[in-house]
Amino acid sequence: MRLPFLLLNPACVALGVGTAVYAGFKLNIMDVCLALIGATTAHISVNSLNEYVDCKSGLDARTTRTPFSGGSGTLPENPEMAHVALITGLIALAITGLIGIHFALLRGVAIIPLGLLGLLIIVIYTPLITRMPGLCLIAPGLGFGTLMVMGTHFVLTGQYSWAAFIASFVPFFLVSDLLLLNQFPDVEADKSVGRRTLPIIIGRKRSAAIYNAFLFLSYFAIVIGVVIGLLPKMSLLGLLTIVLAIPVSRSAVQNADNIEKLTPAMGMNVVINLATPALVAVGLFIGK
Repeated sequence: MRLPFLLLNPACVALGVGTAVYAGFKLNIMDVCLALIGATTAHISVNSLNEYVDCKSGLDARTTRTPFSGGSGTLPENPEMAHVALITGLIALAITGLIGIHFALLRGVAIIPLGLLGLLIIVIYTPLITRMPGLCLIAPGLGFGTLMVMGTHFVLTGQYSWAAFIASFVPFFLVSDLLLLNQFPDVEADKSVGRRTLPIIIGRKRSAAIYNAFLFLSYFAIVIGVVIGLLPKMSLLGLLTIVLAIPVSRSAVQNADNIEKLTPAMGMNVVINLATPALVAVGLFIGK
């Protein structure tokens, strides 16, 4: 399940909750909890299925793990447990789908396209999406940004909003960046099993430039949201993590081919992914 990485779900769901609060809706705590559970089981599903496929493909045996990439290490040490990973992934996927059906009946069928797209991404991410560089770049952001934030807003309010849409760009760019940077250590191993991530196709140096562009766009989305009046001024709290983003940005360029020196930046990148949407959500809750 890669439990430490599941902290990303509350941060992203909080954005959707925040836009609902900012829009003046009264929250149902049970709905908030179900939204968070659905987001978490979706994440568990993609993690577990990824572990299963990587074990079966032999990738695990070729990967040099870091604290932030290369899988959990569970199946390489216990390959006989591969079926447990598969079952875990499928059960979590089913729970996500059932929660989606519940909200479709409660709030309306407009949630179905987002839900189906989310389920599709989970199922095909490792076997297919990792072989399509452009889609591999944006799929994580779609899942944790566009789908999770806007989906949370919809299941709490019964409607979509432009505020949730602009807020979703924060995790869209950040989470896409998170997976992009975490692919740097795995270039050789991923290439050996047919993956075609950006660091494989265009190299780590050029991928670092894309990383920095996405990092900039995540903060730009906050500023634009405030300027056009969709987000409250207090959402600018999200800009506080720029002090962390600047050294990470430099390290991505300077240490693109030195994984040992890049690893601390990968850790700080995780902090940025957790703190930035959480701070924007706090701004939405304050609502000024």
